[in-house]
Amino acid sequence: MLADKTLKLCLLVAIALTALPITAAAADSPPNVIFFLSDDHRGGLLGCAGHPILKTPTIDRLAGQGVRFENAFVTTSICAASRATIFTGLYERSHRFTFGTPPIARRLIDRSYPVLLRKAGYRTGFVGKFGVGAEGREEMFDSFVSLGHPYFKRQPDGSLRHLSEIAGDHAIAFLRECPKEKPFCLSVSFNAAHAADGDKINHFPWPKAVDRMYEDLTIPPPKLSDPAVYESQPEFLKKSLNRQRYFWRWDTPEKYQRNVKAYYRMITGLDRVIGRVLDELKELGRDENTVVIFCGDNGYYQASRGFAGKWSHYEESLRVPLVVFDPRAKPDLRGRVLAQKALNVDVAATIVDYAGLDVPESYQGLSLVPLVQDEPSREWRSDFFCEHLMEAGANLPKWEGVRGERYVYARYFQQEPVYEFLHDLKTDPDQLKNLAVDPQHAAALEQARQRCDELRDGYGGPFQPNPRQK
Repeated sequence: MLADKTLKLCLLVAIALTALPITAAAADSPPNVIFFLSDDHRGGLLGCAGHPILKTPTIDRLAGQGVRFENAFVTTSICAASRATIFTGLYERSHRFTFGTPPIARRLIDRSYPVLLRKAGYRTGFVGKFGVGAEGREEMFDSFVSLGHPYFKRQPDGSLRHLSEIAGDHAIAFLRECPKEKPFCLSVSFNAAHAADGDKINHFPWPKAVDRMYEDLTIPPPKLSDPAVYESQPEFLKKSLNRQRYFWRWDTPEKYQRNVKAYYRMITGLDRVIGRVLDELKELGRDENTVVIFCGDNGYYQASRGFAGKWSHYEESLRVPLVVFDPRAKPDLRGRVLAQKALNVDVAATIVDYAGLDVPESYQGLSLVPLVQDEPSREWRSDFFCEHLMEAGANLPKWEGVRGERYVYARYFQQEPVYEFLHDLKTDPDQLKNLAVDPQHAAALEQARQRCDELRDGYGGPFQPNPRQK
């Protein structure tokens, strides 16, 4: 009898000892990562951000169970440079890529988050709008599906399918192909809600699943739509592409109503696709160890200030949505809205950090993981450098600046003479007054100039054309 009890006790101890390492290994295993990126998606255009009309239930649910950054910005407001920043963790001044430049250099791609995770044993995948040229692109992903316009593509059965839905199809296929014993990192970059620029009538083609949404509503006019706001701009901005495209999309009440509703449908449509992908993730049993990040690649004027597009220094151009959901987070850390400034340059460091890897010293962004996990960390940034360096002549004037807690400074350095903006967000949150010409703000202007120079010089110095550009 004693022998039987001893044997039974030994068996129980053996089972317990065997189980402990498995549990610890599961707890310590690196998480999977899915990174969703939308296009031309301004901050505030989410239901969870308080938008009174736009429906984004999937992203709202991620925010309710995760963390939403209410002060998220891009450092360059254009898709090519912003996406290069996201991959490399570098400012445009440093990675030197935008439209019309040579591809991102191989030495930078070798330190991009997909390459680092792939070398660490992750299966990496990309679906959607790649948007950059990259030397060594084949080293970044095990699976690469590039999707471009038109928005509706003919299927083998003769039907038409929207690009957002097609992106979801490929994302789901990637998840199904991932071996369970291997972590994965999937980047899904939507073309939506970018307009179909070549179609002046149907600018914002939406998926059929959201047909008729918002149809019976009258959308309020955009904030800062008073013509006096546009008239207050300097001539070079009044004649820029921001204004030219305004006449494509927003210049009459009828055109505004049609296009803003279509634009909202595109955002709701991609939200539904994200829901499909996450449903598949749960069906595969991998949802409890998969971090999900959602971000926009740049802001969008949407007729504010009499402008279309992005590209310039105002808040509508720089602000983007950003949500991070970690299913492993403690219940008391869920559903928080954080005020710290988060940037697109932080994405690479955040993903690398989640994978348990050392963040390269060359990265210019910060990992958001300590903020998401509410851990003590170094003092957070109070300002950031921002810029736009695409070569497009008068259509898109180049600029550089710094966005701080109180003041926003922008220097359009190729104007003659150089044209400066200084906005006081405390007294003028809508940036309607340019204080750069006000003698009473001379000290604040000089301080902003010096800070801009300091940050600029740390990222590459005064603007020079890309030396690799012919």
